[in-house]
Amino acid sequence: MAEKMSPSPGGGITPLQQMLASGTGAILTSLFVTPLDVVKIRLQAQRTPFSKGEALLCNGDAAVSSGKCFLYCNGLMDHLYVCQNGNGCTAWYKAPTHFTGTLDAFVKITRYEGIRSLWSGLPPTLVMAVPATVIYFTAYDQLRDYLHARMGSWGHSIPLLAGAIARLGAVTVISPLELIRTKMQSRQLSYRELRICIQSAVAQDGWLSLWRGWGPTVLRDVPFSALYWFNYELVRSWLCRQAWLDEATFMVSFTSGAISGTVAAVLTLPFDVVKTQRQIELGDSEVHPVAASKPSSTWLLMQRIRAESGTRGLFAGFLPRVIKVAPACAIMISTYEFGKSFFQKLNQERQLRGL
Repeated sequence: MAEKMSPSPGGGITPLQQMLASGTGAILTSLFVTPLDVVKIRLQAQRTPFSKGEALLCNGDAAVSSGKCFLYCNGLMDHLYVCQNGNGCTAWYKAPTHFTGTLDAFVKITRYEGIRSLWSGLPPTLVMAVPATVIYFTAYDQLRDYLHARMGSWGHSIPLLAGAIARLGAVTVISPLELIRTKMQSRQLSYRELRICIQSAVAQDGWLSLWRGWGPTVLRDVPFSALYWFNYELVRSWLCRQAWLDEATFMVSFTSGAISGTVAAVLTLPFDVVKTQRQIELGDSEVHPVAASKPSSTWLLMQRIRAESGTRGLFAGFLPRVIKVAPACAIMISTYEFGKSFFQKLNQERQLRGL
C-alpha cells in the first residue's frame, strides 16, 4: 500500500502498457462495484415489481416507462437494459424473499441464490466498460503529455482540456456500439438480422442515426471528465505536499480519486438526470419502434423535469450516484496508477539489464 507511484501519468511506459493498466482497472472496478448495483436494482424491483408494469427508478432520478427497460449503472459505465414484456429479466428480478435493506439483500441473495448472483450484471458492463475505459484513460495520458510538451508547464488547464477531449473521443467511438447492443437486447436479433437492421436505419436516417443519444452523454461525461481530472491532479498534489511525499502512494491516488469523483458527480448531476431520461426514451423506441415519439432535445428535457419536479428534480439521486461514483473512481484511478508504476519499474529494469 505504501508503494510510491510516479506523478507523471505517461512517463516511461508505452501506450500499450497504458491500455493494459486501464483495462485491468476497469475489470477490477466492475468486479467491486457491480454487486452494489445488482442489490440496488433488486431493491427497486421489490418496490415496483415488473409484473405491475409500474415505473422503476435508476439512481432515483428517472422513471422507466412501462417497465420495459432500466438503467444498469455501476459508477464506471451506464447500460440500458431492455426487456421484452419482462422476458429475459429473470436473473435480475427474481425475488425469493423480502429484503429489508441493503445489507439484508446482500446476505439473502448470497444465501438463497449463490454468491455469483451478485455479479449477474457483469457481462454487459465488461463488454462496454473495458474498451471505453481503455480508450479514455490512454487518450488522456497521451493528450496530457502532448499538451505538457507543447506548453512547457503543468498548468491547471492541461488536465481540464485533456480530460474533456479524451472523454469526447471515447464517447464518440463507443456510442454506436451501445446503440447496437441495445438493438440486440430489445429484439433478440442474430448478427445477420442486426446488420440488416443497421443498414436500413442508416439508409433511412443517415449515418448520424448510429450516434443517437450522443448529445446528452457528451453533455454529462465531458464536463464530468474535465472536472474530475482537474480536481484529481489538484487534490493529489495537495495530499502529497501535506504528507511530504515526492510521489503519490496508492492511498493518495485512491483518496484523490474518491474526492474528485464525488465533486464531479455532484456538479454534473443535472446532466446525468437528462442523460438517463434520454436513454430511457431510446430503450422505449427500440421496444416500441412504431409508437416511439421523436426524442426530446436536452433543453426540453430539462424544462420538463423542472416543470414536473422543480429544480430539486434536476438534482435527484444525489446519494445513490455519489455512493457508486466515488468508490468506482477511487478503485479505477488507484489501480491504473499502480499498473503504470509496475510497468515503469519493469521498463527500468529491462533498460538496466540491457546496459
